[in-house]
Formats: sequence, structure tokens, C-alpha cells
Amino acid sequence: MLLAGFAIGLIARIPLQHRPDAAPGAVDTGFCQDMSVHHAQAVQMAGLELSGGSDPNVKRLAYDILTTQENQAGRMQGWLQLWSKPILDPEGYMGWMSATPTGHDHDMSHQMSGPVQTMPGMATPQELEQLRALTGPAQDTLFLQLMLRHHQGGLSMIEYATARADTDAVRSLAASMKTTQQGEMQLMTTMLTARGVATLPLN
Repeated sequence: MLLAGFAIGLIARIPLQHRPDAAPGAVDTGFCQDMSVHHAQAVQMAGLELSGGSDPNVKRLAYDILTTQENQAGRMQGWLQLWSKPILDPEGYMGWMSATPTGHDHDMSHQMSGPVQTMPGMATPQELEQLRALTGPAQDTLFLQLMLRHHQGGLSMIEYATARADTDAVRSLAASMKTTQQGEMQLMTTMLTARGVATLPLN
């Protein structure tokens, strides 16, 4: 899943190749590594909904998420290759969010104490298996619950990168993710409310 969108990623390298001032820092690298993993699970869940769901509106949302996040993951992986950085951080996730704030940004609300082994909002293997086993309206509902929590869990990383990434490309991509996913979160909340189903607590 992490290699999906590879060709798009290669194209995404072009804007950075001619920007000597766009030196990536720890936030740029860490965000691209971790958000690629986060996106890969979203793409996986969206694919399951597309194959077994029944509500055309939910399936349309799943298609939008799949295509958008596959594209974004490809771009981030292309940048990591350009920067000669590994696709994954062997130390864990979100350690790049423990950096000391610089410049005018002193917001500590998303500060981490070090790498973690599981990112917020990620579905467990058991939840993914349950989503895979369901079909029809039941799958539609669980997909909305899992994807809403998934988006909520990634928001802190997106906001941190928007404020603190060194490259214009990463800041711009993170800002675009925030706009898109906030709209999707609002839509999924509305869909769940219409079904009389509660949202899942953030894990």
C-alpha cells in the first residue's frame, strides 16, 4: 500500500528539484513518513467499502478518499526518495512532533514526548477484519465510524506540519489535507447522525 501512487510521487519531485531554499527538516521527513502510513490504511478501508458497501453516497465518499489519499501518499513518498530518506522511521511514529517550536509558533498543544508505536485514529487489525467481513448497510456504518476516527486521529499531525514544516511543498500539502479532511469529517458526522449511530472515541 505504501508504494501506491509511486508514479505520481515521481512527478511531485519536480517542484522541489529547482528550489535550493526548500531544505527539508525533521518535520518534513517525519510527516511524509507517518502520513504515508496513515493514508495507506485509509486507502485500504476505502477499498473495502467500495467493494462491499451499499450506500452510493458513502461509496462516493470512499472513492474520493481513496483517490485523494493515494495521490498524496505518492507525492510524499516521492519527496522522501528525493531527500534520500527512508520510507519508514524505524524508531516509531510521531517522534518528529517532539521538536522545540521555532519562529512565531509556540503552540504546545500537539507536542509529543517521543516516538509512539501506534498513531491516533488507526483501526486495529480486529476492526479491519470486521470491516472486511461486513457488507451492505452494516459495512457502510462501520466504515463511516472508522474513517471519521481515522481522520480525527491524523489531524494533530496535519496541523503540526502545516505550522512547522520547513518546505513550502509540505506545508501546502498539509494545509490542503486539513481543508479536505475537515469537510469529510463534517460529512461523515452528518451521515452517522442520520443513521442514529454514535461516533467512536479517539484511540
